[in-house]
Amino acid sequence: MDRTIGRDGAAARPPPPPADPPVTPGEPALRHWAGADAFALLRGLESARRGLCEDTAALRLHAHGDNATDAVRRPGAAVWARRALAGPFSGLMTVLGVLLAVAGSPGSATLVLVVAALGVGLRLWHAARSDRLSRELRAHAATTVTVRRRPAPGTAPRDSEVPPEDLVPGDVVLLGAGDPVPADARLLHARDLLVDQSSLSGELLPVTKAPPSSREPRPAPRRRPSRAGTDDRPLTALPALLFAGSTVVRGTATAVVLATGAHTHTEELAGRGRRPRPESEVDRGLRSVRRALVRCMLLAAPLVLLVNVEVSGDVRQALLFAVVVTVGLAPELLPLIVGTTLLRGAARLRESGVLVTRPEAIHDLGSIDVACLDKTGTLTEDRVVFTHSVDVDGRPDPAPADAAAVAVRFQTTPRDGLDDAVSAADRDGSALLAHGLLTRVEELPFDHSRRRSAMVLRDAHDPGELVIVRGDPDTVLPRCTRVARDGGAVELTASLRTAAADAAAGHRATGLRVVAVATRRTPLLRPLGAGDDDDPERDLLLLGFVGMVDPVRESAARAVERFAEQGVAVKVLTGDDTAVAEQVCARAGIAVTGVLDGAGLDALNDVALARAVARTTLFTRLGPLQKERVVAALQARGHTVGFLGDGLNDVGALRIADVGIGVDGAVPAARAAADIVLADRSPDVVVSAVEEGRRTLGRATRYLTVTAALNVGNALSVLVASAVLPFLPLLPAQLLLQGVLFGVAALSLSFDRVEPGWTARPRRWDTRGMLWCMAVLGPLASAFDLVTFWAVWRFLGLDTPQEQAVFQAVWFMEGVLSQVLVLLLLRTRAGRAARPVVATVTAVVLAGLAVPFTPLAPLFGMAAPPPAVWPLLTAVVLPFLSCVAATRPLYLRHVLGIRAADSRQEKERIR
Repeated sequence: MDRTIGRDGAAARPPPPPADPPVTPGEPALRHWAGADAFALLRGLESARRGLCEDTAALRLHAHGDNATDAVRRPGAAVWARRALAGPFSGLMTVLGVLLAVAGSPGSATLVLVVAALGVGLRLWHAARSDRLSRELRAHAATTVTVRRRPAPGTAPRDSEVPPEDLVPGDVVLLGAGDPVPADARLLHARDLLVDQSSLSGELLPVTKAPPSSREPRPAPRRRPSRAGTDDRPLTALPALLFAGSTVVRGTATAVVLATGAHTHTEELAGRGRRPRPESEVDRGLRSVRRALVRCMLLAAPLVLLVNVEVSGDVRQALLFAVVVTVGLAPELLPLIVGTTLLRGAARLRESGVLVTRPEAIHDLGSIDVACLDKTGTLTEDRVVFTHSVDVDGRPDPAPADAAAVAVRFQTTPRDGLDDAVSAADRDGSALLAHGLLTRVEELPFDHSRRRSAMVLRDAHDPGELVIVRGDPDTVLPRCTRVARDGGAVELTASLRTAAADAAAGHRATGLRVVAVATRRTPLLRPLGAGDDDDPERDLLLLGFVGMVDPVRESAARAVERFAEQGVAVKVLTGDDTAVAEQVCARAGIAVTGVLDGAGLDALNDVALARAVARTTLFTRLGPLQKERVVAALQARGHTVGFLGDGLNDVGALRIADVGIGVDGAVPAARAAADIVLADRSPDVVVSAVEEGRRTLGRATRYLTVTAALNVGNALSVLVASAVLPFLPLLPAQLLLQGVLFGVAALSLSFDRVEPGWTARPRRWDTRGMLWCMAVLGPLASAFDLVTFWAVWRFLGLDTPQEQAVFQAVWFMEGVLSQVLVLLLLRTRAGRAARPVVATVTAVVLAGLAVPFTPLAPLFGMAAPPPAVWPLLTAVVLPFLSCVAATRPLYLRHVLGIRAADSRQEKERIR
């Protein structure tokens, strides 16, 4: 164990441990060390300002593990296989295939298992491809961190570069501008330190950090010390703490590591993204569809078994046929067809800059009726720009902006977003001209206690020095004694001081970020800092104010309008100030019907919050858990929620949302928790993704409803035919081949258009619509099947067991022809069918009609029917299709839920 070394170089006896130190890592420990003095901090961590010994660091690395996270851990083969097999019908098809093999029909079993394997294989291939693309997005250059360590006790410390993974608690790290913070740490020393921790807190601008000192400002009144004596502000608001995942923007720092790896605050937030995902809207819809079909199977299988035992007396054959009918009731190719539509949808989204990491999320996109968006970076451009420069009376005046731009020109500390915005105010070249007249004498950088900066310049033409002060109006105004007005300088009276403060407050209320600018002409100053007798920041002349804003994206208003057209409500969840967020919403065209901040949200229980979210559009000053509560409350009211986020404070909400939407520049944990990743932050991309999700869901819904109804018709037909025919109306292989041919035709749906009006509003897996289609279309199909039985028996005379091969061939041809054409007929309002659809349907119909006349017929137990079959098929199929066409308006209304208004709206939007 490393020992503390005394000032004389001798080993000193270690002092006793601090009172009640936090034993386990986490928020209590971070809060404890945030307020501790440096001596207690280093003693508690068994470290020293000179750093750990190398041997001690090695032992701690073995005990604590690498400073690495699991946020980007690649799933193993077992995880991929489990996800692929988790499809709604893959397991059912596998079980039925095994039963067919046991019942003595290996050919049918092989066909069923091959179909199931194709669906699983397609899901595995898509998962592997998504993983590869995700890893390409996550690729980043390796970094190192500067650590102060000693080779052995009593030796001089050395600063060296080590991989971040080798850090351990107690390490002393040195950070500079541009360095990522590699672990949670407590500051020992800082100079002009500015840190970007937006990924954790959602704050747009970097924040100042400093170790505890007497100059640290007291917390705001609403952030009173807790009874334990610690500061109860959010962790990210504690100025002495640095967090893994943040970045040093300006200044230098020396800090001691508090927590590494999985014990960091960053990983605590990221870990919420690795929780089991709650059941999504599509999961619930597919589960209800599966239950409805299983009920039909449980009803049909015993009936078919009893009827066939009674008719044939062969229990084994009856059992085999009952299993096959059960297979016929299940949509055999559902995993394959849904996977194909998802793959096609993912490809179209990828062309638009959207990477799908969870394929089922495409269907969930179609169900979204609430979109939760962050303000910064989504509705706005995630940058600060100059808007205007005014005097204390609010009149346009370039003087404040020019003076601020001159100060930025001579600034030596790294610039932040506000500095860049101010420098953009130099439109007439005055700062460039000043560069030749002025020289820098001294600089007092911005810090957290002063909330202002000062630049002391020497003018080559005027005696003395020029001081330019920029900062928070609340700290600059009290140091001003005069004000620039009407081309001169007048005394800053109490009334003028009040007017200036009101002007600054008025600009803030409109969502602007306001910087006060003041100057002073002085004799030569001694190089002393603020607070000395010759303070350069006193007796200032107030020039006015510079306004800046985070501009709203050009596409934001149009995206909000398109969301409204789609029936999607927009909620804004942000960690920023309420006034700023309200102005952004106004410029983006979002009608704010209610505002709720983090403090108000904490005062509500879950029931009250569920009521509040219905009337609230804007949620401000939210932390990670509060964002999760808002999403959960919306889901509790029956909404399907899409959440767009990019920071660690968004990970939990991304995970519990029905669709988590990340961006390419998001932190790794946010990308890992997201279902889709956008290459562009624009909300317009989200709108397009929602539309594509609805189209993809529409294609899968069409197949599922039509095939379920037709399979029910087949089951009814088999029940009746088994009771009156002296032979089986269809063999297992014939029924499976018929279903496979229909499924192949349905595969083309991924290239098809959707009905006008389908994308006009949110869509869900509607079990009631499917049951309606089964109740209407199923008996209708069965009725024409029975007409076919009667015609074949009556006109073709195929009524003996010796003629069953021909009988079965005729019914097989009629089934393929009618089912495939029905699939095509029920999409005619979507406009002219796409070429892949026409080509596939034509090929399937020709193949189905040709099978009985090919050498394959004996393999499936069929024989070629006589030429009279063609007029018979025409006489049966055409009336059937006419009846289906008559029911199409009911299908569109009750199954697809398309209203006439939806179709008109969609057509007008397309035009």
